[in-house]
This record gives sequence, C-alpha cells and structure tokens, in this order.
Amino acid sequence: MLVDLAKNPEAADRQFDVCVIGAGAAGVTIARELMRAGHQVCLAESGGMDFEEKTQALYKGENIGHEYYDLEESRLRFFGGTVSIWGGRCALLDEIDFAKRSWVPHSGWPISRDDVMPYYRQAQDIFEIGPFEWDDAYRLCGIPDQGFSPEKLATDLWRFDEATERFAQGRARDLIDAPNLTILLHANVVNLQASANGAEIEHVEVRTLGGQSARLKAKHYVLACGAIENVRLMLASDDVCAGGIGNGRDQLGRFFMEHPTGRIGKVETDRPFDLWAAYQKRFMKSGPPLAPVLRLADGLQEAEGAMNSIVTFKLQRPPEKGVALGNKLYGTIKHSLNPDRTGRKLDHIYRGLRAWFHRVVRERVEAAMANTGMTGLYMIVRGEQAPNPDSRIVLSQTRNALGERQADLNWQLDPLDKHTARVFARVFGEELERMGRGSVTPSEWISEAGNDWPVDPTVGNHPIAGYHHMGGTRMSDDPASGVVDAHCKVHGVANLHLAGSSVFATAGWANPTFTLVALALRLAERLDGQLRAR
Repeated sequence: MLVDLAKNPEAADRQFDVCVIGAGAAGVTIARELMRAGHQVCLAESGGMDFEEKTQALYKGENIGHEYYDLEESRLRFFGGTVSIWGGRCALLDEIDFAKRSWVPHSGWPISRDDVMPYYRQAQDIFEIGPFEWDDAYRLCGIPDQGFSPEKLATDLWRFDEATERFAQGRARDLIDAPNLTILLHANVVNLQASANGAEIEHVEVRTLGGQSARLKAKHYVLACGAIENVRLMLASDDVCAGGIGNGRDQLGRFFMEHPTGRIGKVETDRPFDLWAAYQKRFMKSGPPLAPVLRLADGLQEAEGAMNSIVTFKLQRPPEKGVALGNKLYGTIKHSLNPDRTGRKLDHIYRGLRAWFHRVVRERVEAAMANTGMTGLYMIVRGEQAPNPDSRIVLSQTRNALGERQADLNWQLDPLDKHTARVFARVFGEELERMGRGSVTPSEWISEAGNDWPVDPTVGNHPIAGYHHMGGTRMSDDPASGVVDAHCKVHGVANLHLAGSSVFATAGWANPTFTLVALALRLAERLDGQLRAR
C-alpha cells in the first residue's frame, strides 16, 4: 500500500512488526524480505517517488575536513535512493577485508566473509549478474593471464548490473500491492524516541515539510538512510541518551570512510594500448558485462604494510593539458540536470550510447590515439581508506527546513592511505620492468608530505572518491569500538538495527552496494527469526 503522509497522516497510526526507515537499496531489500515472510511492515521514506528539490535540500551540510563533494549532491533522497543513478558495479569484499590486520589499526570485523557468503549468493540473483563465479577473472573475461607475479599482484572482478533503477518505483509493484506493507512517503524522521532507560525505541516521530506528523510504532526499527543520515538521526535523538542513541562510548559518527581516488603514475611502455585494453569492461556474448581489476596481493599487503586497493588504467592526454573538452562538456551537462525522472532518463540514454561506443568503436579509437602518441597510459588508484576515528560525522549548529540540526562531515585521511598508493606505483613498475614491458613514473603528490590527496578532474567522473559513504556506525563485538553488534543491532538498544554501509568496519576496494544488500538480507533473516520466535 502506497501512502503519502502529507495527504493521509492517519494511515501511520497503527502497530507494525518492523518499521524500516529509508527506501534505498538496503531498506527496500529488508522490507521486501519481511513482507514476503508475512510480517506487517512500514517502509518510511523521506522523499516521494521522484526527485524533489526541497526534500533533497535536507541533505545539506558542510565539509569541515578534507575537500569532498557537496553533501546534498552525494546522495539521492527519494524512493529507490542513490542506486537509481549508480554505475552497476558489483564486487565481493575480499577475505582480508574482514580480517584483523596487525598493520592496519582498527581493522577487523566481528564476522567473516564466510558468514556473508550465503547472502552474497542471494544478492547475486537480485542484481541479475550471472552465475556465482568470482575466481579466475582472466578466464571469466576471456583474456590471457597478463603475467604478473601472483605473490605481488592479484586479480579480482567487477560484474555489472545493467538494470536501470533497480530498487525504484518501476520495480516495486510487488511492494505497492502488498496488503501487509505500508510505504509511507514524505515521512521525515525527526526523533527516535527512546524509553526512559534508553534500552529500546518506543516510537519514531515523523513529519512532512508541510507540518503533518505521525508516530510510527513497531516491535523492531531499522535505520537504512545512508551513513551520514543514519548517524545524524541517532546523534540528534538525544533527549534521553546524552550525546545521542548508541553513543555511550563516543563511537557514533566515527570512522567515516570513502574510496579515495587519484592518478598515481604514468606507465612508460611502447605498447600502452595492450595493457589498457586488458582491464577494460567487457560486454560478454551472454550474461552481464565483466571487468578484471588488479589489486595488491594479500601477502604483499602484509609485507609492505599496505591496504587492499586496486588500480584501473586510463589512456588520456598529459595532465598538464587539463581535462579534455568532451569530458568537460559531459560534466557540465550532467551537473546542470536535476536527477528527476527526465534527468535520469537522459543519463541512461547517454550511458546506452557510451556502452555502444565501448562495444563497437572505442578500442579502435583508443588504439589509434595510443599508437600516434596522442595519449599516455596512467594508473588510477581506488584506495581502501584506513579506518580513522578522527574521520567523522558531527552535528552542525545549522538547522534544516524541519528545524533539525544538519550533519557536517569531517573527512580525514591517514598516512597509510598515501603509503598504499606509493607501494602500488612502485610494485607495479617493478613488475613491468621484470617482464620487460616498461616502467612507472610515480605522480609527485604521492611522495609529498601530509595526508591529503589532490582533487584531480582528469581521473574521470569521480575526481575525489567514489561517492561511497561507509562507516559511522561500525560493526564490533565491543561497544567501546563500534555502534552495532555482529547482527547490526545497536549496542544496548534491544530493538534498533542499522542497515547499509554505515556498519562497515573496513572499506576494502569493492563498491559497497553489493555487500550492503547481502548484509540487509542477513539482517532480514535475523528479524524474521526473532519475530517468529515471539
């Protein structure tokens, strides 16, 4: 059942089994699983079924740390969420990502990849990305092994979800028609009301921008609003718990992570096109597109004290010549369009044309440019960010249109982040020299003092990071080092659970969406079991 709180506030006046707050990838997944299990579910969404400027403005906040994207532009606030415009990259976190690493402070999850693996398999079907095969990337992509020492450089894999708006209205008919699921639009949470002793949530207060309000009551509550908004809501709900719900040990908002991105070196080789072509996206004869990725091998990470990062390769003109005109034009057009249904449709049309270009023309064009020396080959790192307690989300004194305090982001990087970039450039260069295929000239910035990375528009559409918000409510066995337990329940709060990448303890290199959906499936199964036991 689809209800607009602005028009029908009394529809929320009932008892639910579970109230899920936020209708992005995690929230929609949990609501769908619990609905199918027969439970009474409320899925509360701040926005409507499409982009609305006034609702989107509720994401505003300041960047008070390292330079970052405008916060109101780094997430979408309507049914279906940010996945409505994502690039479809699916990848598993590696086993090392879950492990406690002596050379990476604050690393280690309270669960292993084996605990998540059954849910990765379920997520594979949700995203329709082919058979569950992730090993031997070269074989799956149909290309020869590139000859790098596996003790130094390993390969992983991206699978690409090509569906548009995977969790949005066009694919939500089952949710809208379900008699035991209430989708509540324009329901902005303004308070998580804790009991007098703070041990559970009694109800959630929601309000529209027009002033209509309601109280949502359920046996269990799930916050699935994204890393920054999950933290903001918990910090702002401080009438019972000083400092916010789940913040008894001052861990709430800490360890915010991204995937810092930058150009780390120029590959000096007489065959730049061959190396570039080996690691490009492949449109397979059957099944979804695939792409191999090159990462630092686990043993080398330990030996060098580095993290689990990858590189991609770009054939482009020298950086001193600036951004190519075509890229500038696309960036200008993209950022001038609202991400409403029309804007997203235009973006999908562009992506379709780009996919056609990749399939039919691109390799010939790039080969010609490389052979004439018009472009050079550059290494672009997608870094795993070291967990940093000083990288955090905090409440601002500025208030939004609902009278609620905004969230500011103090994104801080660590010396280990830049160290990993240096290691990757050096090791890759050594491997090229060993095979007689060339060398690497490292970028100057990776040897400069300080932790900051440059904002480099020449790396593509993501010149700072990946728009990947992770951490802030990290998973831990001990409330002294995190916010939720191994089952995503907030420490000390019996019926409050968190979904999404805010619970990530480390970031790895993989895009977070595939993993956060797997964790959402795991949480839904847990809640189903608890409700049935009652």
